[in-house]
Amino acid sequence: MRSLKYLIAISALTIYTACAQQKQNLQTLKTSNTASQSKMDIFLNDLMSKMTVEEKIGQLNLLTGGEAITGSTGNSDLENKVKRGEVGGFFSLTSPQKIRKAQDLAVNHTRLKIPLIFGLDVIHGYKTTFPIPLGMSATWDMPLIQKSAQIAAEEAAADGINWTFSPMVDISRDPRWGRFSEGSGEDPFLGSEIAKAMVIGYQGDDLAKINTLMACVKHFALYGAGEAGRDYNTVDMSKVRMYNEYLPPYKAAIDAGAGSIMTSFNEIDGVPATANKWLLDDLLRKDWQFKGLVVTDYTGINEMVEHGFGDLNQVSALALKAGVDMDMVGEGFLLTLKKSLEAGSVSIEDINRACRFVLEAKYKLGLFEDPFKYCDDERSKTKIFTAENRKIAREAATKSFVLLKNANNVLPIKKTDKIALIGPLADSKVNMPGTWSVSTDLSKAISVRKGLEDALGASNKLIYAVGSNLLEDPEYQERATMFGRTIPRDNRPEAEMIKEALDAAKQSDVIVAALGESSEMSGESSSRTDIKIPDVQRRLLEALLATGKPVVLLVFNGRPLDLSWENKHVPSILNVWFGGSETGHAIADVLFGDVNPSGKLSATFPQNIGQIPIYYSHKNTGRPLAEGEWFKKFKSNYLDVSNEPLYPFGYGLSYTNFEISAPVLSAKSMTSTSTIQVSVQVKNTGARDGEEVVQLYIRDLVGSITRPVKELKAFQKVFLKAGESKQVNFKLSIEDLKFYNSNLDFVAEPGDFKVFVGNSSANTKSADFNLSK
Repeated sequence: MRSLKYLIAISALTIYTACAQQKQNLQTLKTSNTASQSKMDIFLNDLMSKMTVEEKIGQLNLLTGGEAITGSTGNSDLENKVKRGEVGGFFSLTSPQKIRKAQDLAVNHTRLKIPLIFGLDVIHGYKTTFPIPLGMSATWDMPLIQKSAQIAAEEAAADGINWTFSPMVDISRDPRWGRFSEGSGEDPFLGSEIAKAMVIGYQGDDLAKINTLMACVKHFALYGAGEAGRDYNTVDMSKVRMYNEYLPPYKAAIDAGAGSIMTSFNEIDGVPATANKWLLDDLLRKDWQFKGLVVTDYTGINEMVEHGFGDLNQVSALALKAGVDMDMVGEGFLLTLKKSLEAGSVSIEDINRACRFVLEAKYKLGLFEDPFKYCDDERSKTKIFTAENRKIAREAATKSFVLLKNANNVLPIKKTDKIALIGPLADSKVNMPGTWSVSTDLSKAISVRKGLEDALGASNKLIYAVGSNLLEDPEYQERATMFGRTIPRDNRPEAEMIKEALDAAKQSDVIVAALGESSEMSGESSSRTDIKIPDVQRRLLEALLATGKPVVLLVFNGRPLDLSWENKHVPSILNVWFGGSETGHAIADVLFGDVNPSGKLSATFPQNIGQIPIYYSHKNTGRPLAEGEWFKKFKSNYLDVSNEPLYPFGYGLSYTNFEISAPVLSAKSMTSTSTIQVSVQVKNTGARDGEEVVQLYIRDLVGSITRPVKELKAFQKVFLKAGESKQVNFKLSIEDLKFYNSNLDFVAEPGDFKVFVGNSSANTKSADFNLSK
């Protein structure tokens, strides 16, 4: 037998060799990156030395191809503008043929043959659509989220796209805002994890690969905090709140390597973001060391005129000098910068800087090497909407659904039961993919009716009735559209439609009601002041409940809704968001128990709209209610409802039950160099296998500024078989305790802390520890 000393020596040699190899690999990568950077610099320096001022300004002009216009203006005379060198890129062209034609104009009919860049709003999938981002965030599954972005990138790139205006990482705590659907909810930690996963999924490890897209982080910054929940509206907040609560997801996306960032429509400290030098230069470029491309949102420069910031000449110059590199649609740069240069309000250095960032993006995408690399008809035929991609989209949808209530175990439904499927969203394909699914083939989306029919086969166990219109007001229904997506109105009297629904219900064992918002009742320019299920649908639901049959409510929504009435009266509620291409199949999987729901809310659901904004990580007042109290005079509360939400952040039920023990700490004190392990035992106490999201929060009990009552700092999604137990471990370090103080220093302050572990922000057990000096 070999001696212990020999084995130790061999082991040490192995470790040394591995470390040396890793060091060599890192050095090789660093050398390679340096060489690549040097090669790019030489190429672009040479190119820019040949460019005229007009050609440089032309590179800053991003125009729409006209397929997904989201503003009041579009662009015209596109072909001649390309030939004159007045276009740097297009967005909203969505086929290899159209993109090849545009690229041919740029590289074969212009003086310097500079290729175009092609972008698109690939938000939650391309042809294969995944749940809306708010739904994806409810999975709390980072590998799955990253995979969804990777699939979206491969599909879009196969159709000629090389740039996506995603991820949207805006924190929002006001569900009146329509674009709540496009983000990841209310929490900076969860939002940051998702931002990183999306950027890595889109960009991979090399932007030059033909199955990746350049990510564009949006909307920089604070867009989700608009006053009154109204889109494009004013934002005003302290820098302490900005740094601690709203900026982290942007920073996380940039640290993950995002190639571009989009400015927001709102103002910050009284200065529109698109001309805010503190935001785009001091913070983004200098503090965060961002080296990528800055693009405006749709006509963002022009809209500063309405902000009262000057005429088009003035606002264009201000945007360029603040740090904007590319002007989307408005053509303010194209029309004014030459004059501004001559007048001295911008410098050639400003123009060169912006042009350089545009050209660098194109170089990193490999477009100078092969301008037509993304225009491959064969890849377009074989890489898009594949069976494998649809399978993953179906899995993602099942994991996004949140079981809000399941009294008397109405769910799962037996396939032997006769089911009445009722509601205006029950047989709709066009609404299943959700808002901002601009490229999907709506005819291939799976409706709820189709999904249940496929699951039940030829059993004649399904009866369908529409039951009601989506909205009572035809004009409201018309306004709640985008890209022509709406639900046809049934012109029969309401009483006749309800009678038809009740006739179907009488023949059934269980009623499944598919109600809520249409896809375009949330999304851009879709803010609502009333976030209840529409009254006409509520009346249908009341009639269905009056039958005495068990009712399962499928809630379609792109925002937290006021479901207080439904929670009180409906036995089983499954929040299904808008689940993408495979929505109907995924709903069938969960309704029949083939998949156990595991989604958790990434945003708080209020009891009513008067509680907004409501979020779990609030501050204490000087007069807080004691735990368990509702109303007490001269305390911070309401007369009519408690302070508690209807459904808290992190909440979601399962078809099984989980027990999570009190946390056990490896130490009661931490230093700046030590860590604490937090351990809990998680047990599946039910009869079904399932997944649980174990969530860890902390509270800093005394700070130099007031601190939130809870902050998410870690989570793990664990699968347990029925009866199985597992120990779940977390590691806390000083980095988890840091925050921005009143001087905007990122610090951890010595003192007492609490750590909470549970399965929602409201259902936790705690332990105490101390950070020593």
